Amino acid sequence: MNNRRNGLFRNSLFYIVIFLLIIGVVYLFNGNGNSSQTQEIQSSQFVKDLNANKIKKFSIQPSGGVYKITGEYRNAQKRTTNTGFSLGGSQSTAVTSFSTQVLTNNSTVSEIDKVAKDHNVKMNTKAEESSGFWINLLVYVAPLVIFFFFFYMMMGQAGQGGGNGRVMNFGKSKAKPADSKENKVRFADVAGEEEEKQELVEVVEFLKNPRKFVSLGARIPSGVLLEGPPGTGKTLLAKAVAGEAAVPFFSISGSDFVEMFVGVGASRVRDLFEQAKKAAPSIIFIDEIDAVGRQRGAGMGGGHDEREQTLNQLLVEMDGFTGSEGVIVMAATNRSDVLDPALLRPGRFDRKILVGRPDVKGREAILKVHAKNKPLANDVDLKEISKQTPGFVGADLENLLNEAALLAARRNKTQIDASDLDEAEDRVIAGPAKKDRVISPEERKTVAYHEAGHTIVGLVLNDARVVHKVTIVPRGRAGGYAIMLPREDQMLMSKKDAMEQIAGLMGGRTAEELIFHSESSGASNDFEQATQIARSMVTQYGMSDALGTVALESAGGQPFAGAGYTGQPTYSEHTANLIDSEVRRIIGEAHDTARKILEEHKAEHKIIADALLKYETLDEKQILSLFNTGKMPEKDGDDEFPSEKAATFEESKRELERREAERQASTEAKLASSASSVASSEAQPASSEASSQAPDDHHDEDHSE
Repeated sequence: MNNRRNGLFRNSLFYIVIFLLIIGVVYLFNGNGNSSQTQEIQSSQFVKDLNANKIKKFSIQPSGGVYKITGEYRNAQKRTTNTGFSLGGSQSTAVTSFSTQVLTNNSTVSEIDKVAKDHNVKMNTKAEESSGFWINLLVYVAPLVIFFFFFYMMMGQAGQGGGNGRVMNFGKSKAKPADSKENKVRFADVAGEEEEKQELVEVVEFLKNPRKFVSLGARIPSGVLLEGPPGTGKTLLAKAVAGEAAVPFFSISGSDFVEMFVGVGASRVRDLFEQAKKAAPSIIFIDEIDAVGRQRGAGMGGGHDEREQTLNQLLVEMDGFTGSEGVIVMAATNRSDVLDPALLRPGRFDRKILVGRPDVKGREAILKVHAKNKPLANDVDLKEISKQTPGFVGADLENLLNEAALLAARRNKTQIDASDLDEAEDRVIAGPAKKDRVISPEERKTVAYHEAGHTIVGLVLNDARVVHKVTIVPRGRAGGYAIMLPREDQMLMSKKDAMEQIAGLMGGRTAEELIFHSESSGASNDFEQATQIARSMVTQYGMSDALGTVALESAGGQPFAGAGYTGQPTYSEHTANLIDSEVRRIIGEAHDTARKILEEHKAEHKIIADALLKYETLDEKQILSLFNTGKMPEKDGDDEFPSEKAATFEESKRELERREAERQASTEAKLASSASSVASSEAQPASSEASSQAPDDHHDEDHSE
């Protein structure tokens, strides 16, 4: 059925064409299609033509209490018929055959037989057809059945968008109870969100054992809103609730409510809550609720009344006169700031759970969950990886381990080691390396000194951050990059930390000015980040003496209050100029700090830049050794892989095929050596056993040899 809907049958025009073809075929065989050759005449006309010797031959067949006579004329006869399709109102046609019916009495048959013999007209008789009734039924009833069938199918296709192909089923909800057998997610599979799980465990416990709460006069929250950045596990938490709760769980997306037909969204909301109330106690989960829960009258979407009607119905169902006893509504969104205030008030969404980015402990727990089915080498330290991935959410960490597994498979390994995870981090942060890109020596040297400038400033101002890695290998849109990680997770940022970050970002451009006495476009992203930090210091954090402790913008960079969606600032033009001057001052001070540091460490700057030109990538251990001693540390081993050094896809493919052939050859050699050793070990006991056997056994053994 799904294949039919996805193919030609999905087009209603196909049904119309088929229907017209069937009607045409029926008309051809039973209508006027044969009017030019055969004509129905009266019995008296038949007798008259028979007496006039105009008939060549005819046949008589009993049919339903009468005799049906069909025959041919000796010569074509002209008959005039009335029709509304010709200009004169009548049409003259030539007929060669005829058909008529006569009564079944002996005198009529005798008269016809006598006249036929007199004029030597051939007369034939046929037996009565037993299937005449079914033929009439097929001819007259079947077209009506086919017509109604195609009409029903076309109406079903018209209503497919709103009701799975059923007629007038637009307003039915698409949410279905989740099958507990198919959902294998439990709270144990959700890591790094202990407080969030505890809040939801309480909801599940109330549904299973409400007496514990009702005896204390408690009322379970009628709605739970999960909010937080993308990828933090909001939907996964909802799946865990569905897996843990032994109650019906209805899941639907916010975009499934609104269709092109007016009133469909409100009708689906009503139908959804009716299903949930019938199955109470139950849980409704609405993913991406901001699709229908945006603030009303905000001016977005051109006054979409359909969306507002859906929201109004949702508000009524959650907390109205009818009530929704025994139904708990869960919703997830990453844009809680645009939701309507009426949706967020107590009585609707009583409990708001912020599912934020995990800390270092949470990241380690998430990595352990996703590493359960992956063989890790002994040199892999998940705790160290969690420290190297600040700001990563659950989806990022899962992708990190998956990329590492893919790299290990590409390198023909049986375990995922630290080098795979290190490369996977770079791929997730900046994209795959572009080692085949042609870079001029001058540009390569500029990038090396640029990244070395970031590194030197980061090493000197290392109170809050540590230089983890620096490379000049192009990745994504970056010609090179330096990764500076915080020493520990920080919930707060001091003014000193912010100034050090900006100074580190300005180190690249400052190095270009000192070494090459020119500027390049490679520092544009550094300026963007530095400007964003400096503007946040002035407009959000109150770190400017000129403006004081005033919040002028929100966290998203929009004007703080009263601006709505217009984007117009609420402060004066003088304040805007003051903000710009303060941002320039902060960045200028950071620029001067970076220049001073690089002038004091020219030797170390050149050493690290030369090392980058030679090795392309330096890790934390190598950077510290170069900065302190001027030399590279002892090399542990070669972590490079031949297939990753190849310049083209064909070279990479040949290298992998060569390594695979070598691996198979070594495997076959091991199997052959093991087989020969087994054969030799079996031959010695066999000879000793043969010596102790009977003479006839020796004879059989010799014969077989």
